[in-house]
Amino acid sequence: MTEPILFTVDRGLARITLNRPERLNAFDDATAHAWADITAEAVVRDDVAAVLIDANGPAFCAGGDVRAMVELGSGEGLTELAGVINRGILALVESELPVAVAAHGTTAGGGLGILLSGDYAVVGESSKLGSLYANMGLTPDLSVSAQLARAVGERRALQLVLTPRMLSGAEAVEWGLAAEVVADAEVGTRAEAVARAWIDGAASAYGRAKRLVRDAAHTSLREQLDAEARSIGAAYETPEARRLTAAFAGSAG
Repeated sequence: MTEPILFTVDRGLARITLNRPERLNAFDDATAHAWADITAEAVVRDDVAAVLIDANGPAFCAGGDVRAMVELGSGEGLTELAGVINRGILALVESELPVAVAAHGTTAGGGLGILLSGDYAVVGESSKLGSLYANMGLTPDLSVSAQLARAVGERRALQLVLTPRMLSGAEAVEWGLAAEVVADAEVGTRAEAVARAWIDGAASAYGRAKRLVRDAAHTSLREQLDAEARSIGAAYETPEARRLTAAFAGSAG
């Protein structure tokens, strides 16, 4: 049986590859549990400094597998399945690892939540991104209602969840849903280059910076300032910060 999600670690990079190309990498029960298990492992491994999420086939992720939903036969089953996938989303979002996403082709429904669990998304020139929940009489899940508005603003989020609109790759960047749009054939290469740059630089500092930005929405200004002060102090004690700050001070004369 083909694994629904592939997982490798190479020179500090954990690669999580959605691997149901025949179903546009839509999530069924097996994919949901593999996602939860793999993300849980990735964020605690000592040999991982950054994460890359990508996908095989013509699409990044079409969200939930509608055929699998019908087979579940109940809203309770769908709620439980969403909860499993949410564990993986939380593992990535709450981690101190920077996460890059290579979202080629179509990203729809819960696939937006998978994209938003990353911190830096690269899309292709012919990519299409949208909600499409209401087309099937469903409502957003997998963090879409929680994270989409933070990424693009409330009014634009409403435009996506209340219409069948699909954004182009360029529009996704303009709206703030993705960081870069590149040629379709270069999406994976570019996203990996971003992740490798984190690893080759000050990986732990990128992770701490990600954590500060992610936490800011839930903390008061006073709490955030205190967290920033503690974080920069802790960062300065790391060997990489001592090396990089000394080099910068020396070059500044």
